[in-house]
Amino acid sequence: MYFCVAELLTNVVRHSGAQHAVVRVHEPGGRLRAEVSDDGHGGARIGAGTGLSGLDERVRTMDGMLTVDSPPGGPTTITVELPVRS
Repeated sequence: MYFCVAELLTNVVRHSGAQHAVVRVHEPGGRLRAEVSDDGHGGARIGAGTGLSGLDERVRTMDGMLTVDSPPGGPTTITVELPVRS
């Protein structure tokens, strides 16, 4: 999860034009969820020739899920959810 959040924050700095970003992490029902939100210009999506496609693939190999909510004009929230394993 650390590397996912680090990559998402790098994307905020490089691509979003955001002034602020927020990271929220919690553990609902045996899953670890991280949400990275920013107040940038939006328009992020998986499969747009961005690193989000690669991140999505890596998350899915761990039985996880990546979702993107990024309408044009923003804001953007990207959520990564991974199973918690002992």
